[in-house]
Order: sequence, then C-alpha cells, then structure tokens
Amino acid sequence: MHPYLRRGLIGLLAGGISGSVLAAALGNPALGLLLGALAGIAYLAAFRRPPGAYADSIMTAAALGVPLWLLCQVIGGPLLAGQAPQWTAEGLRTLFPVLVGWLGYGALLGLLGQALSDLAQRVLGPEPVAAPRPRAIMTRIVVLGGGFAGVTTAEHLEHEFGADPAVSFTLVSDTNALLFTPMLAEVAASSLEPTHISNPLRTTLRRTDVVRGTVAEIDLAQRWVILAPDDRSPRPRAIPFDHLVLALGAVSNYRGLKNVEAVSYDFKSLLDAIRIRNHVIDMFERADQEPDGAVRRSLLTFVVAGGGFAGAELAGGLNDFARGMLAYYPNIPPPEVQIVLVHSGDHILPELSESLGAYARARMEHRGVTFKLNRRLADAAPGLVRLSPDEEIPAHTLIWTAGTAPNPLLATLPIERDKRGAVVVESTLAVPGQPGLWALGDCAAVPDVVTGKTCPPTAQYALREAYRLAANIHASVHGQPLKPFKFSVIGVLAVVGHHTACAEVKGLHFSGLFAWFLWRGIYLSKLPGLERKVRVLADWVIELFFPRDIVQTIDFGGSERK
Repeated sequence: MHPYLRRGLIGLLAGGISGSVLAAALGNPALGLLLGALAGIAYLAAFRRPPGAYADSIMTAAALGVPLWLLCQVIGGPLLAGQAPQWTAEGLRTLFPVLVGWLGYGALLGLLGQALSDLAQRVLGPEPVAAPRPRAIMTRIVVLGGGFAGVTTAEHLEHEFGADPAVSFTLVSDTNALLFTPMLAEVAASSLEPTHISNPLRTTLRRTDVVRGTVAEIDLAQRWVILAPDDRSPRPRAIPFDHLVLALGAVSNYRGLKNVEAVSYDFKSLLDAIRIRNHVIDMFERADQEPDGAVRRSLLTFVVAGGGFAGAELAGGLNDFARGMLAYYPNIPPPEVQIVLVHSGDHILPELSESLGAYARARMEHRGVTFKLNRRLADAAPGLVRLSPDEEIPAHTLIWTAGTAPNPLLATLPIERDKRGAVVVESTLAVPGQPGLWALGDCAAVPDVVTGKTCPPTAQYALREAYRLAANIHASVHGQPLKPFKFSVIGVLAVVGHHTACAEVKGLHFSGLFAWFLWRGIYLSKLPGLERKVRVLADWVIELFFPRDIVQTIDFGGSERK
C-alpha cells in the first residue's frame, strides 16, 4: 500500500472518531465529524511518527488544535456569517469553550493516530522506504556553522544539485538544531517554550550529513577540517573537502572588559535565554524574603547593555515578564523593580529611523524601563555595575548585548580579514586567492554592490547570501560563470514589549499594535518547520488566557552564567 494512502486511511479513521469531541464542542455533529476527518487526514499525512511516540503525538496534535480553532472559529466562522473576526479579548473569551474542544480533539487524534499507526506497522509492516543509491563521490562540500547562513546554504545546495550522486554535503555544527534567534527574547521573557524556536537539523536537511562537533583547525593546504575531541569522539576527527563554506558566525565582544565578561550574562544561544529567565525568577525569590530595602532593590535591578535590536527587545520582554510576576510576590513593592537599558548612542534601535527609535523609547519608558543613553559600561563587580561617565548602579544582573566579533578561529587562517576580524570576500562570496573557499554571514565582510559598503551582519542578509553562495558553488563545480551578490533590504522590525513593535518596510513606518501583528506574522511565517509554527502559535494563544510560567526549567547556580 502506498504510504500516503495508508496514512490517509488511518487519519480518516482517527479523525472521524476524534471528531465526536469536536462535534460536542461545536454543537453540530455533522460539521464536527467532517472537520475532524479532514484534519485527521491532513495531520497523519503531514506528520510521520516513530513507533511508540505517544506523548509527542498527543502534544503535537493538541497544539495543532489551536491554529485550527483560530482558522475555523475566530476567522472562518464570523466571515461565513457576514461578521468581522472576533479579535477582542472579550470575543476570544466567548470562544474559549470551543478552543478546549479543539484541544481535546487534537489530543485524542494524536493518541488514536499513534495507536493505529503502530497497529498498521505490526500488521502490514513498516512503510516502504526507497533504498539509497550507491554514490561515487567526486565533489565534497563542507559547510561550517549551524546558524541561518550555514543551514540555508546547505538547504539550497541540496536544491541546486538535486539528486546528483557525485556531490556530497556535510554540515558541521556545535548543536543539533537551528535556533530562530529573532524569537530568543521571548524565551528569556517566558513567552515561548525554549524548544519551540529550535528546529532539528536532521529534519531540515535531507541529503546533508550533519556532524555535531566543534572545529579545532582548518588546513587549507591539505583541505581538511579537524574537529576537536569530545564525549562522542575521544580522538580528533578529520573531514576532507573540495569546497569549504565558512559560516561560523560571531561571538560576544567585551572590548577588553574582563570584569564585565566575568559577571555578565551572554545573550546569543538558547541556553543563554534559559539562564537569564531562571536568574530573573531566582532574583524575585530572593527579593521576596529580603527585609533590607537597598539589597532588595539591587536584586530587582536588571541592567541590559546595548540598545540595538537584541538589547531593546530583551529589555522590553523582561520588563513585561518581571512586572507580571509581581502578582506572585506580595512582599515586593512594584517601584523596586527596575529594567535599565544602557546604550552608548543618543537613541536606541539605530538600525531603524530616529523617529521610530524615539517612539520605542517613549513606549518602553511609559511601561517602566529606565534608559541610560550616551553611557558606556566601564566596569562591573558582583552586585554593582559601573558606567562611564562616572555612575554606579547597584544590580545583581547584567546582560551583555553591546558587541560581537567574528569567530576567533578565523584568525588562524592565512586569509585577509577586515578590522573587525571578518573574512574579506569578493562580491561572489568567494575568498580571494583560495579556490573552493567561501564565506558568508556574521563572519564575512561581504561587499554590498548596491550601496558600496559592507553588508550588515543580519539574518536578512545572511539568508540571501546563502542563496547566492549555493548557486555560485553549483556554477563553480560545473565550470559556469559566478554571479555577484545583490540585495536591497526589504525592511526591519523590532518588538519592544507588550503589543508594541516598530517596523520599517520599504520606506514605510509602522508602530504600535499593527506593527506587533506584522512582526509576529512575518516571523511566524519564517520560522522553519510546520510543527514549530504550530507550537509557537499555540504558545502565543495560551498567553492570551494565562499568565507566563515562572517555573525554573534547569538547576540554577552561579556556575551557569557562562
């Protein structure tokens, strides 16, 4: 039996039975059974589950009930009745019982779908899988880096070369998932579950060999990448290459401030966001039992260094999170909670227009964020942050978002770098004088043929650079001419707190609630993987009805700062 026909029949049966829950919630048996059957067929066709994965199947299918509720009840139902969708909080509350029905339907669908799939596997055997064809590898392409630039390059290399058996792809990454960094601040602020913004590399890349490891050395002469030994492999591993793509990203640059580096929190990885969230909760726990007002205020003062996108979005999210937690800590006076944003310029969000930066600052100040503009971090110690010009802030929390530098491994290569330490590349993204070596993203100085300057190290540029680089590698392998990278920025968006964002799209400025919807809609569409989209959307909808979670997800300790 064809795999999709088999899944479709299982989905029809599981969805039809589960539709009884939906029929009761809607008060319309025929409509409930029909919607249940159709959704069941689509779910089982889209998601192939390993045997015995009952918990994951139930959670995934239940989460799928949220967007279906939005589509059918919040949007579709009113439109079919000739009414406007019910976007108000009161309107959504009236539909809450139906949401519970969709969630129950989804949970039952996941359970039955998994059980019937397991039964079919025992009776009919596993789904047929095409045996891989033997390959005579002639061209080995290795991509270093599991961020936006590296993963997108690998994806488009697969697309460019198709099923060509003479070409192999390898991606080396120190993690096994792609982190969607635009939503990282929402993890730190407890709006999203950590794993919901990370997409496993092995589900994204079909033909690429994913190797988890840390690059210790690159031998351009012998054309080897040497991986450092670790728990998975106690000896160094060597990976040969014919084409090597450098997409190693950037690391935090503390500009020689050793004490700041020692006491501050990074904000670049998923683990960083989790640590910040847990630390904020821990500060509230300590402050709730602290009788000394001065000590309590220092515990509840959270300093964010850097007023760019990362710093402003994090400060806005933490401000909402911290002030929302006050309901659980009756011994903490609200005025003692302070979110302080330190920025060396005279306005925040310099990537946007000055007017949008001023709007963002005004809205954040209105909600309680304190700004220290035209200030720089001079030093720090446990419980104290020093600014220049001379100012001291008693604070037990310092988060660094004020500067980055390209991966230090690049300094070991015999190639040209700019003053920032980024690899200098041609407009084709090839490294001059090094055939088969390419670079892009945060670790590369890519010339912008449109403006004549260097392309900014943003995800928007990295994605387009990846498209061009993959096409140029394909052209290089087949002896065709290379094309220069050209891209004009579409727009930039920043969310700065509860229901507030700023957006600049093709010269048009948006702010407030509309920009917030625009931010969520655009980034949700760019989030890799349907399953992750469903989970994030479910998190956002749940946040409309319930407060943010204040459970610490990992053991908290001082050693976890770095």
